[in-house]
Amino acid sequence: MPILESVRGRAAAFAALITVTAVCAGDAVARGFPFGPDTRSVNDLGNQFVPFHAKLWDLLHGRGDGGLLLNWQSGYGTAFLPDLGTYLTSPFALLVGLFPRDRIDLAVYVITVLKMAAAGAAMAWLLLTMAKKRPDSPSSSWWVAGVLGATYALCGWSVIEASYNPMWLDGLIAFPLLCLVGEWVRAGRRPVLGPLVVALAWIANFYTAYMATLGAVLVLCVQLLLDGGVLRERVRVLVRGAGTVLLGIGLAAPVLLPVVMGTGHAFPGWTRQFEPAGWSEFLARTLPATYGFFTPAVFLGGGALLLAVVLPFNRKVPGRERLAWAGLAGGVALSSQWEPTHLLWHAFATPNGSPFRQTFVLSGLLVIAAWQCLAHGWPGRRPLLAGTGLLVAVG
Repeated sequence: MPILESVRGRAAAFAALITVTAVCAGDAVARGFPFGPDTRSVNDLGNQFVPFHAKLWDLLHGRGDGGLLLNWQSGYGTAFLPDLGTYLTSPFALLVGLFPRDRIDLAVYVITVLKMAAAGAAMAWLLLTMAKKRPDSPSSSWWVAGVLGATYALCGWSVIEASYNPMWLDGLIAFPLLCLVGEWVRAGRRPVLGPLVVALAWIANFYTAYMATLGAVLVLCVQLLLDGGVLRERVRVLVRGAGTVLLGIGLAAPVLLPVVMGTGHAFPGWTRQFEPAGWSEFLARTLPATYGFFTPAVFLGGGALLLAVVLPFNRKVPGRERLAWAGLAGGVALSSQWEPTHLLWHAFATPNGSPFRQTFVLSGLLVIAAWQCLAHGWPGRRPLLAGTGLLVAVG
């Protein structure tokens, strides 16, 4: 166990290092803030999220007008608890208090990068927790888990959409953490820590935590399906998992209730009808260097995407595992294009703006599929050629 803990720690640190380096290097090359003159504080980031963090800074330093209940700095005064629960309850948000009052934009940037790094570290830790116990398997290598963890943290949804919506990045962290809770539930371990992790995820950002919870439930169901065994025992695990989630949400209720009540009293906003993305655009967005605000940003690093595509062709992996993991990723991809499942992912309301906010779950599932492709050794030449041909066809 000490060796395993050390391996997972190295993988998590490696994933975080790659993520921070890539994000900062990209912004430096683009001459974006804080490495150049181009500002990030536009649209919602500049008009809502940075000012909300400034309000939190004032509260932390005892200089805010009003308090937790009322914010006199917005309009003619507005209730603050719902905004606090929606935007500022992430543990990372407290770091804003360490920066000068006139550098709140820098604080938000640092918080954004740290959240992405934490997401990569959490995914790397999860992958090694799911690893097959085969000494000759690449899935026993900490650096492979680190690279795939960073690939998840740097997925298209993260760098294009969530980097300008910092509270969404808590969902990017929550998905691998909640999948890790699912691993504990399967093993009957950590009955206290599990609900606490669920509560932390829902407190940090309830909206994306809801999507991450759905994704983690799907992963748990696939794991139980592959485990086999007595049906009664698998049902018992599902019941234990449901209890863990409900208890965690119950612990988060003091933060969630003001948000729910505030939403109910809010003035009706702009409602839009869901429109699926064109299939050519949907497939194009699986490739890097693509952009579109109303299409799903599903691209990953080329290596991870190739491994995920190779999985169905890799005969080293048992057929049931190939079918289960590839089918799960494919099913989630299709669910984003069908209105009933689209509404299920988004708590039964088509969101304003970007309509594919659950895409980070699909990215996480593709990374897990890539990891499963390596669970029984490096794929051979034929599956690699088949996967490459499929990606070329998509291109």
